[in-house]
Amino acid sequence: MGHNLTFAFTSKVYLDATIPSYYFDQRESLATFAEITRQWWSEMAGEYELFVSDAVLNELKAGDYPNKKEVVALVSGISPLPRLDDLDRIVKFYVANYVMPESLTVTARVISGVASHIQVEETEALHVSR
Repeated sequence: MGHNLTFAFTSKVYLDATIPSYYFDQRESLATFAEITRQWWSEMAGEYELFVSDAVLNELKAGDYPNKKEVVALVSGISPLPRLDDLDRIVKFYVANYVMPESLTVTARVISGVASHIQVEETEALHVSR
């Protein structure tokens, strides 16, 4: 007798700081990006499991910019990625090996955090399917 196993995988979207920022942007030069972002958010965001990293949250909470309160509120209900113990080591490796310039350390943190989570999920999926 065979066993049929069915696995439902939800598509995941890892947001960087530009997406919630575009949602509220009023600049004429970015009007197309803002409109596409608002349209995606209203029509498609519910189809995905959304995630945001601590680095993105910190970036959005820092500084002074228009609509900051609204931007932070928009992402406040999104699931945060769990903090990885190796994240600082990975970012230092990226910078030391010129994968990312030191001036983009925040970007390196976002990329390495998301990449690490994707790798963990793929590894877990392989173990489940065996």
